[in-house]
Amino acid sequence: MLSFIREDIQSVYDRDPAARSTLEILLTYAGLHAIWLHRIAHGLWRRDFKLLARWLSHLNRFLTGIEIHPGACLGRRFFIDHGMGVVIGETAETGTDVTLYHGVTLGGTSLDKGKRHPTLGNRVVVGAGAKILGPITIGDDSRIGANAVVVKSVPPQSIVVGVPGEVIKRRKPHLETDAPDLNHARLPDVIGASLVALMKRVEALEDEVEKHNHNGHDESEKAREWIWREEDFSI
Repeated sequence: MLSFIREDIQSVYDRDPAARSTLEILLTYAGLHAIWLHRIAHGLWRRDFKLLARWLSHLNRFLTGIEIHPGACLGRRFFIDHGMGVVIGETAETGTDVTLYHGVTLGGTSLDKGKRHPTLGNRVVVGAGAKILGPITIGDDSRIGANAVVVKSVPPQSIVVGVPGEVIKRRKPHLETDAPDLNHARLPDVIGASLVALMKRVEALEDEVEKHNHNGHDESEKAREWIWREEDFSI
């Protein structure tokens, strides 16, 4: 248990440059408090103390603003930064070293009793306000952009942006030995790139039309030079 606590505290140091001391982390990091309370609730849930587990998760939400169903399985060194408004559903699962920012939802999309929430791989980063919905899988080392809505599974080493989420493969794979890749703001602008490409295509077509009209005008002038006039028939 102590090893888990030490890992959690170290994960805050590794992923939040604002952390100044262990005492500050212990007293003021709501995301850390939410994870620790969830682990107790999850233990009760697995031992079939369902009502007590749900009550503790309800208390957890009241104290931290973070709602984690006691049935959710969270991996080691799981970190919630800021945390307000985070919602994690009953059958959600995460790997190790996962990072969530505030306003994230790991939600379900059906009324089935079985698996209905997402599974996040190792070292996944989910940006502020993102929604990951349904029994889908987010591959290892992927980044979900802020406010993205993801409803389909994502392969490893991916970046997801937009609504609905567009998947883009990383040019440079993120290795396990690399430092945590938390930059969920430096993301490709898929819509902007599409608009730029469309504008270039329109400009090219306009140039073609203008060129065609210009050539047609020259040919029509030459054609008019060869037209027989009335005086050509005079006797």
